[in-house]
Amino acid sequence: MIAYLEGTVKFKGSSYLIIQTSGGVGYKVHTPVDLITGAMIDRPFTLYTYTHIRDDLLDLYGFADPENLALFELFLTVSGIGPKLALSIFSIGKLTKIKEAIVKGDISFFTAVPRLGKKNAQKLMIELRPKLGSLGELDLSAETGETKEIIDALKSFGFSANEAKEAIKSLKDFEGTTSDKIRQTLKYLGKK
Repeated sequence: MIAYLEGTVKFKGSSYLIIQTSGGVGYKVHTPVDLITGAMIDRPFTLYTYTHIRDDLLDLYGFADPENLALFELFLTVSGIGPKLALSIFSIGKLTKIKEAIVKGDISFFTAVPRLGKKNAQKLMIELRPKLGSLGELDLSAETGETKEIIDALKSFGFSANEAKEAIKSLKDFEGTTSDKIRQTLKYLGKK
């Protein structure tokens, strides 16, 4: 299995790059559109890759970092979601947006993906929501400005990042200012 490629970009296609390694071998790697756009011909480029093997083909799918690759591999655990469809999801949004859509159950985000119907989008969200916690860094709570502010405040009171993230989950239906939310999370942590 090819898990990582380092080389230079030799060609940019509409949905793939050809990366030439130092050994002179060129690999065709399907990547999200933003990576293709950012790649420059004859410049160094690295990708974390997923090797997809079927009876009649061997394809590589590449991502800029291990977190995107891990989420891509999670998509493949959902029946009805193949690698090309999973890659299409990355082409309509970045990692943060995708995680947010899963956690919030934003069906319209996923139905915007070509060939991903409403039923498969719902199945994807239902199956992946509980799995996101297992990836550690895929916890949404550290992504938004307000949430980061709340986490920092709780850390200053001596709570760990995990305790702070758990307390933020208790704010699910809570409305109020950032200060109100900090007070609410402190109450939650005080009851534990």
